[in-house]
Amino acid sequence: MKLKAMSKTIEARTYEEALAWLRDHGFDVTDAPGATVRVFLRKYNVSAAIQKTPEDGVKIFAYPGYLIGSEISKLVNRGYQQFLKTSKTEVPATADHLKALQQFSEEMKEALGLPSLYNESLGTVSESYQYDRIKDRDQPEVERPKRPWETVKVKVAAATKKGRA
Repeated sequence: MKLKAMSKTIEARTYEEALAWLRDHGFDVTDAPGATVRVFLRKYNVSAAIQKTPEDGVKIFAYPGYLIGSEISKLVNRGYQQFLKTSKTEVPATADHLKALQQFSEEMKEALGLPSLYNESLGTVSESYQYDRIKDRDQPEVERPKRPWETVKVKVAAATKKGRA
């Protein structure tokens, strides 16, 4: 019961209320070509798309991504670094990119009347996690490609043996 007292009730907004809130708070709102109930949002060089639901609510159509050229990038986490990936390129995400993504996402959630989750409010959350140490682990060990840290061990071991002779 204590949780209920601490929880915050969030009122979902209608499509028109959400668009008005977004425009009032500095978002560029552009109609999507060929769709009357879908718009693109842009702020902080980050973009997303939302659309109207049949119940006059709002649904996220394209999740927020930093704009690279005119394309919305996808945030990919590789364990050691986050990247902004488009169909044409992939660039390392900087702190400024991540800050812009996080700020945009929080403001968009407020506009749409969506809950702000604790783990997401701490920073950016990637759509995809691709850790290099687990890649290809479904293959038999002898067929797996050698990782950089595995080839270094072999070279170091060989150099150590030569030095002792």
